[in-house]
Amino acid sequence: NQDPADVALYFTREEWELLTQPEKQLYRDQMLRNYWTLLSLGSSGSKPDLIHRIEIGEAELWIRDAEGPRVNSGSESPLSVFKMNNGEIKRKRSAYHAAFKLKVVEYAEANNNCAAAREFCINEKQVREWRKNKTTLEDMPRSKKKCPTRCASFPELEKDLNNWIVECQQNGYIVTRTGIRLRALHMSKDDKYKSVNPSMFVASAGWCTRFMNRHGLCLCQRSKIAQKLPRDLEDKIKSFQRFIIKYRKECAFELSQIGNMDETPVTFDLPSNRMVTSVGEKTVLIKTSGHEKIYFTVVLSCLANGSKLPPVVVFKRKTLPKNMKFPAGIIVRAHKKGWMDESGTIEWLEKVWNKRPGALCKKPAMLIWDMFRTHKTDEVKNLAKNMKTTLAIIPGGLTSVLQPLDVCLNKPFKNRLRKMWSEWMCSGMAKLTKGGNLMKPEINLVAQWIKDAWVSIPSEMVEKSFRKCCISNALDESEDDVIFDDDTREAANEKESESEDDTKFSE
Repeated sequence: NQDPADVALYFTREEWELLTQPEKQLYRDQMLRNYWTLLSLGSSGSKPDLIHRIEIGEAELWIRDAEGPRVNSGSESPLSVFKMNNGEIKRKRSAYHAAFKLKVVEYAEANNNCAAAREFCINEKQVREWRKNKTTLEDMPRSKKKCPTRCASFPELEKDLNNWIVECQQNGYIVTRTGIRLRALHMSKDDKYKSVNPSMFVASAGWCTRFMNRHGLCLCQRSKIAQKLPRDLEDKIKSFQRFIIKYRKECAFELSQIGNMDETPVTFDLPSNRMVTSVGEKTVLIKTSGHEKIYFTVVLSCLANGSKLPPVVVFKRKTLPKNMKFPAGIIVRAHKKGWMDESGTIEWLEKVWNKRPGALCKKPAMLIWDMFRTHKTDEVKNLAKNMKTTLAIIPGGLTSVLQPLDVCLNKPFKNRLRKMWSEWMCSGMAKLTKGGNLMKPEINLVAQWIKDAWVSIPSEMVEKSFRKCCISNALDESEDDVIFDDDTREAANEKESESEDDTKFSE
């Protein structure tokens, strides 16, 4: 008493169009043959609509797709096919949402597994698995298809780790994926978690992702506004590159005499742009000292051979404290507005640029910087000329494309500063005012951070930044393809601050 409709194979319109004409004809013949075989065995079911359409010669035999699993005459068909490159027709695995699974489970409990499999055109094994996971399915959203089956291997550790994250969020401390993994490694060595084998638990990036999913955590990021590029972008880039190539051929600059200088603003508070928070949170509390809008200027400079010149920091104040000691290897200045003016630029040329290797020998050099007004004054130009330095000024609006520091170095530099600031905030070293508010870090500590962050930038990254901007590439065009190497563009990579997550931690 098998119903002929139960052994019919149905196609959607997209699937039907994938079949060739011989395959469609084979499908018609096979469906008729199956129907006649069931009749000969005594089947008493009514003639299916599909058979009627074949008998009257209808060309298009596809059916409509319903929402969710495919439905036809009250029965659900999981069959889905696609055509391989060699013309072979393969069955594609179907996915079912929780509401459909619960419907199958309910039918199976009222009848049996075999009857449910026949009724909904699915495998009996699936019915058994869904009945075992009924409780999980009932707790799932009805529209969700995937059933979570992997449980936590270290439940006690994860419970306490989640409590630590909640405590940090309540106190306004920033929590990152790297911070979660380091904290988990530290906790795994505690005697409280004896079941955790420190040699086996490595707090991998995959474990961190699963931990965050199990506890409803996600990464959120502050939005930003990118630099708007000019309309005549290509013409300006070609003009600048022709200028660079022309003077490189005429003066034969050594790589150690091609430099780039840039002033970048930095604040005393450097909260991370990416942080872990609960799913659905619109606003995140971040604890700062209240000085996230007080800027100072950091002047970075480097050479095409990978060398880095001493950084300069300009704080917004009238004078520097007399008894405060600053680290060696960094120049600290005070300015009433906290930025570089003409006198500061001249001082930088004399104390930083003119102290580079080869400057005393008066080797011809090229200095690349932006169109900041103090870079174009007559006094600055004359001083550079006396130093045998050719000034290459980047066209306005193109520093994000043509300036090595902007393209590859400023972002990693600030990420390192941000990491040091976060460690300082979480360590409890921040001092309090008489009113109980957090004080900003001391300027000598900030100067130390700047020096350490700049020193930690690898020389290889500096070299690649110049080639990325087509400044130090070989003149025989053998290195022109470097501009397409996205691996060097670390400043544009928003995940640079979380790059440690791709590396397995060790003890």
